[in-house]
Amino acid sequence: MGSFFSTLLNPGAAAAAEEEGSAVVAVHSKESWNEHWTAHKNTNKLLVIDFSATWCGPCRFIEPTFKALAAKFTEASFVKIDVDELSICLLIEIHEVDQEVSQQWKVQAMPTFVLVKGGKEVARIVGAKEAELQGKVAQFIA
Repeated sequence: MGSFFSTLLNPGAAAAAEEEGSAVVAVHSKESWNEHWTAHKNTNKLLVIDFSATWCGPCRFIEPTFKALAAKFTEASFVKIDVDELSICLLIEIHEVDQEVSQQWKVQAMPTFVLVKGGKEVARIVGAKEAELQGKVAQFIA
C-alpha cells in the first residue's frame, strides 16, 4: 500500500523502474504528455501511443509485443499511457485540466493503440491485436 501512495506522489520513479531498459516512454503526467506531444506533432516521425490500464488483461498480454516493437523500430517513438494513473495524477495536481488525454484521443476501450504522424492520427487499433499492430507500425515507418 505504501508503494501505491509513493507512486501517486512520485510517478516518475515508478516509471523509471517499470520501463528501465525499454524503448517505451511511460507518460505519468499531463505536463509530460504535453512536452512529448509538442516535440512530435510537427515531425514526420511515427508516434505510437498505447492507452492501457494495469487491471486490463489484454493490455498486459500485448505489453511484451509493444516493447519488442519499440526495440525493433527505433525510428519511431513509442509511448505508454496508463489511463487510470494519468487520471489520478491529474486529480492530485492543483490546476485546471482542459481534457484528459484519453478523452482527447477518444479512447473507449483498452488497449487502444493510436499511430500519429505529422500531428495527425493515421491508424488506430482497438484490442490486443498483435499482427495488426505490427503491420500498421511497419506500414507507417516506411
